[in-house]
Amino acid sequence: MEQTTFPTWPEVAPRLIAVAAGREAADTVITGGTWVNVHTREALPDHSIAIAAGRIAFVGPDASHCTGPDTQLIEAKGRYMIPGLCDGHMHIESGMLTPAEFARAVIPHGTTSMFTDPHEIANVLGLDGVRMMHDEALMQPVNIFTQMPSCAPSAPGLETTGYEISPEDVAEAMTWPGIIGLGEMMNFPGVSNADPKMLAEIAATQRAGKTVGGHYASPDLGPAFAAYVAGGPADDHEGTCEADAIARVRQGMRSMMRLGSAWYDVESQITAVTEKGLDPRNFILCTDDCHSGTLVNDGHMNRVVRHAIACGCDPLIALQMATINTATHFGLEREIGSITPGRRADVILTSNLTDLPIETVIARGKIVAENGSIKVDCPHFDWPDTARGTVHLGHELGATDFEIKAPEGANSVRANVIGVVENQAPTKALKADLPVREGLVEGDGETCQIALVERHRATGGVTNAFVSGFGYQGRMAMASTVAHDSHHMIVVGTDRAQMALAANRLAEVGGGITIWRDGEELALVELPIAGLMSDSPATDVAAKAEQMVAAMQSCGCDLNNAYMQHSLLALVVIPELRISDLGLIDVRTFEKIDLLDPLE
Repeated sequence: MEQTTFPTWPEVAPRLIAVAAGREAADTVITGGTWVNVHTREALPDHSIAIAAGRIAFVGPDASHCTGPDTQLIEAKGRYMIPGLCDGHMHIESGMLTPAEFARAVIPHGTTSMFTDPHEIANVLGLDGVRMMHDEALMQPVNIFTQMPSCAPSAPGLETTGYEISPEDVAEAMTWPGIIGLGEMMNFPGVSNADPKMLAEIAATQRAGKTVGGHYASPDLGPAFAAYVAGGPADDHEGTCEADAIARVRQGMRSMMRLGSAWYDVESQITAVTEKGLDPRNFILCTDDCHSGTLVNDGHMNRVVRHAIACGCDPLIALQMATINTATHFGLEREIGSITPGRRADVILTSNLTDLPIETVIARGKIVAENGSIKVDCPHFDWPDTARGTVHLGHELGATDFEIKAPEGANSVRANVIGVVENQAPTKALKADLPVREGLVEGDGETCQIALVERHRATGGVTNAFVSGFGYQGRMAMASTVAHDSHHMIVVGTDRAQMALAANRLAEVGGGITIWRDGEELALVELPIAGLMSDSPATDVAAKAEQMVAAMQSCGCDLNNAYMQHSLLALVVIPELRISDLGLIDVRTFEKIDLLDPLE
């Protein structure tokens, strides 16, 4: 493996100074553009940018003194010159792609910096998996900064993961070159209650002078929230309303507002800036997360910025939220996030700040994409066999593994049901009266069955429960080894035999997503690396993902990006109700609850 090396500022400072002063010629000069300065929130016409050694040396109305006979000239022709876009919080694995293929997908959309938390692979492969993601990230022609995962498991005692992350793992990772901080601290009750392990991880990060990521998924903004902030997390992306955004920035956190494939939390929070007039420099835009279909068809951070503008945000403020605000938060204001001397030369040329067409993308001083077409190679890591073949069921599953037995003599039961909420990560804790046939509890049309199948240690364990909101009809099942965050296998279906077929199919192919109806496989997305990612091109994965979406719709599901909802049903740190390998979890109280209420 050969990591991409990029010179540090001290290594190239003499050259930058010489070019800025006119004593040496720049490698590249972008001429005649409108300089979008995110430090001052200005758009300044008729400016040029001189680039040397992959960094910006000079910005001004006239860069002729930096230009020599071998200098490459790029004519901006009056277009806006904006900084490369930064995604402040994301998980590459959720794109179903490896870091290389993810970079290849987002570079044409103008994303030149990503702050990634690979806690998905940490749950499956532990610290070795994190290192693999970190190493491939450093090979890319854009900036992929890795946050060391903090919570595997995300809620100790409520789930069993393939591996656990320790404070010692965190301390070791803080010495790696591409580690920028600690990944989202999802165990917010642990922090609020001063759990020694969580505080040790935070302390190791702060000793290294790096940023602690937050994840406070509770509506309680009282003492528990204050205790969480006092514990050290510096940002949070779990807000869903204006009050959440305001509470976070008032307490000194950065409010990260997300627009992913399924989470639409920008519109409901950005009013803190557009209507309440709060200082926008403490707000950051992010995705958290986009799957391959969104990346290929709709965009990445350019999509988020456009959306923020459509929600009434000033375009220059929206750009600050996707560039300099993010860089400043992670201590990288001198490296990325603006078009100013000394920074990495990450520049986008666009003809319109509202629609934001991404016409030319420059990263580290080189043209990496033009008009949607990538112009550089994104090198691949040699993923070992240990990263593949990670689905271990213990035995071939049958319909009986998905049976839910009713209390003796019952004709109907009252069940606790996970209620899916469209376009939001939280679920609802619902109740449903369900029929009993031949001693087994059945779904009722609106409510279908969900199962979590253990896949790390081949225990053969299956946890069965109920879920509503997908709208599935007929004899069908959908299974996925993407099951945040423990990444066992989630199977949702209306028929136990179809559920068994789907689960066994994923064991056969080494992980992914599959949909079955009446004994026939309608769609399959193979994700052979840790059961989470494919190293195939994003366009290929996106095409299979589109087939998956079409198959879900043909089975009666019309929710927006329902796959993302499916993949989060085991995330036992977001309220209200989730499923784990240990049972049904009420995340409001962080307690395991019974599936069925006692008979009266």
